Amino acid sequence: MRRTRSAPGRPAAAGRTRFARAHDRGASAPSSPAAAGRAPSAWTHDSGAGAPGPSAEAGRVPSAWTHDRGAAVLDANRLRVLVEVAHAGSISGAAERMSFTPPALSQQLTKLEREVGCVLVERGRTGVRLTGAGRVLLAYGERVLGELRDAEAAVRAAAGEAPRRLALGAFASAGKVLVPGAIVAFGRTHPHVRLALSDVEPPDGYGLVTSGDLDLLVTHRYPGVTLPAATGLHREQILVDPLLLVLPEDHPAARSARPGLGDVAGEEWICGAPGISNRVALEAAARAEGVSVEVAYETRDYEVMLALIRAGVGVGLVPSSILGAAPPGGWTARPLPESALAREIYVVHRRRPPDPVPAVVATLRDSARRALTAPGT
Repeated sequence: MRRTRSAPGRPAAAGRTRFARAHDRGASAPSSPAAAGRAPSAWTHDSGAGAPGPSAEAGRVPSAWTHDRGAAVLDANRLRVLVEVAHAGSISGAAERMSFTPPALSQQLTKLEREVGCVLVERGRTGVRLTGAGRVLLAYGERVLGELRDAEAAVRAAAGEAPRRLALGAFASAGKVLVPGAIVAFGRTHPHVRLALSDVEPPDGYGLVTSGDLDLLVTHRYPGVTLPAATGLHREQILVDPLLLVLPEDHPAARSARPGLGDVAGEEWICGAPGISNRVALEAAARAEGVSVEVAYETRDYEVMLALIRAGVGVGLVPSSILGAAPPGGWTARPLPESALAREIYVVHRRRPPDPVPAVVATLRDSARRALTAPGT
């Protein structure tokens, strides 16, 4: 959080923090690949990645082109290198994920660029940035890896093997309000499935679902923010979460049942930095009402926002589901009369989701229904 009176600078790029949460209620360790007459798998399951891993022989990755009957075909291993670098935002991050050294991975990118005849990534001191050609190939690469992972899952299912792992990505406040109950309910019915949870802030995450790095994504859209394209994916709205005006409980505007933005426009506002979704929503609502607001305290953390409001510092817009899970006292919430401001919460998965993705979606729907009937709302 930072306090600012002058025009804030450009926000830092949204990052993705992965954290380990293994839901393993008695699940046994995966059996040896040779067990039950199964051949060793050609897939490398590492940090959530299920695509074929690059060959470790002499630190080399097989050639990106396979000449078969005169046709040149991109190799999935090098496509995976590009996808991992794009998702990690750096060569070093991708190398750690794939258990390679950064120079070895950088060499494979250079070879891939030489073979396709164009620059795919621009290397910088703080990371990499994809070129236009790189973004085009990334989109295809994500779909290719996703189809390969789907193929493996289908073959394993046909062989009678039950799924053992599911990767879920969710934004921070969903991880506090919606996900815990869903994990508990899912664990009761699927005790042998290990669930991995990653922190993914919108609008990120769609490419991770396309490539199969995530089986399921929980994401949101605030008023004034455009939803990303969901090409090849299924997106379902599970919650319309009203944004309420939250003030200190002794604030004069709290005496009104439905105070307007004009009644509190001159207050010190608490909100995210420029470009953050809740800041976009606040500024769009203020413009619609012909008023201006001053954001004095910048934070995207609603718990910090409520702590400041309890202390009598500032006002803000807070989703109803957050208030339902917040300790009462020190604040009061009022709906705004001007418009029905709400954030929309969605789940995103591939169009042919394997088991047990539908079961997790069902538990998330139940959590969403309960979120708006919690005591604080």
